[in-house]
Amino acid sequence: MSVFLQIFQFVLAIVPTLLLCWYIYHLDKYEKEDFGVLAAHFLLGVLVAIPVYYLEKYAALSGLENPGNFWATVFFAFLVVAFVEEVAKFLPLGGWAYRAVFFNEPIDGIVYAVFVAMGFAAFENGAYAWKHDMGTTVVRAFTAVPAHAAFGVVQGYYAGLARFDGRKRPVLVLLKGLLVSVLVHGLYDFFLEYELYDWLVLLALAVLGLSVYYARRLVGLQQERSPFK
Repeated sequence: MSVFLQIFQFVLAIVPTLLLCWYIYHLDKYEKEDFGVLAAHFLLGVLVAIPVYYLEKYAALSGLENPGNFWATVFFAFLVVAFVEEVAKFLPLGGWAYRAVFFNEPIDGIVYAVFVAMGFAAFENGAYAWKHDMGTTVVRAFTAVPAHAAFGVVQGYYAGLARFDGRKRPVLVLLKGLLVSVLVHGLYDFFLEYELYDWLVLLALAVLGLSVYYARRLVGLQQERSPFK
């Protein structure tokens, strides 16, 4: 592959993440977030993706990834991939956005979580694009990127509940969002990774479709709860 084509493919891998950032920004109807703060969350998503990428690569090279073994695939999909990735994406949300004054309406949790997730996906997609062909880049644009966005919506939705619903134990609500995102992400990756039955990829696509549908409904719920309506 020529350098020009490789650069083009790399840029193509990043574009879907920026489009989804633009989309989620415009779903925040009533009180827009500051571009600088949003960009910072996107960059934090990129930064947390770097160690995760190398950790997963090391785990795979160490023999933990075994798509032909059921329990090995469960372990790799749910713990090595889903748990590590979702915890990494949760850190900027729970450690900064959730505690900040700019988090002032329920949908803000979703907005910041998705920007972090898209930063994460941008690095991950770029890394894949640099090593693989155009087909892989295109497929990931329609699968991995919206999947990360949907999982981010789940975390952000529960962050909004924890912050604004007056619950007695907001930490438990935050952790519930993290747990749900890990379980759905793990299920999605398991169906993609397990090689015993080829048709399992259809279940992965079903999980993705339901996740996106569910995420859109969660966005609608938090839009309705805005105090700025």
